Amino acid sequence: MSVRVLVGMSVTDVDRRQDLLDWAGELDASLAFLQMGGPSLSAELTRLADEGATTVTLAGVSLGPLAPGHSWLRRIAAHWWRERPADRPEIQIATRLATTRDELSDAFAETRPITGTEPGLTSPAWERVPEHVRQVLICRGPRCTAKGSEETARAVILGAMEAGLGDDDLLITHTGCQFPCNQAPVLSVQPDDVWYGNVEAAAARVIVRDHLAGGRPVEAHRLPRFTDR
Repeated sequence: MSVRVLVGMSVTDVDRRQDLLDWAGELDASLAFLQMGGPSLSAELTRLADEGATTVTLAGVSLGPLAPGHSWLRRIAAHWWRERPADRPEIQIATRLATTRDELSDAFAETRPITGTEPGLTSPAWERVPEHVRQVLICRGPRCTAKGSEETARAVILGAMEAGLGDDDLLITHTGCQFPCNQAPVLSVQPDDVWYGNVEAAAARVIVRDHLAGGRPVEAHRLPRFTDR
């Protein structure tokens, strides 16, 4: 039994679940996610193997910012394949990511097999906590997503690149709900303990310029912190 799996690579792909389900249905495929969504790729591979799949073809789709590189699709699939104790299907991986519905058919048509020799999930480069000065937490909960946090994230990422801020300066992280949902989209900066609300793309660019690059919090979008107990 040969089956196909469409794999969402980024947080944006989790937000676009219904679109991806529709695309998967058109291609007679199932759907899995590499991060922050379910079913995970590992869980879906286990389900298909348990149901008797002999060949599984994976095609990654990336619709948003901060998606991991294509190599991570191979890493995760190969890790599962090596850990599977028995009844392992052949796994074929599309050689490139799709970024639109129209690219998916071609992606599924050009694949390479997993051999088990792919890099694992550990590396000396990932041993230590990174040395960033600030961590930027971008809320991707349901309300923030509905009010445009994808564009907020894109503006932060592009603004940081334009400002020359690298890994030693910032760690940009998508999160679930950060709670002041009425102020969506929400963004917080640690260890500064500064929270921002109503951070649309234009505001995000100002926050990158003045706070993340310049060290001056942007009072116009800053949310009060109530710390008395």
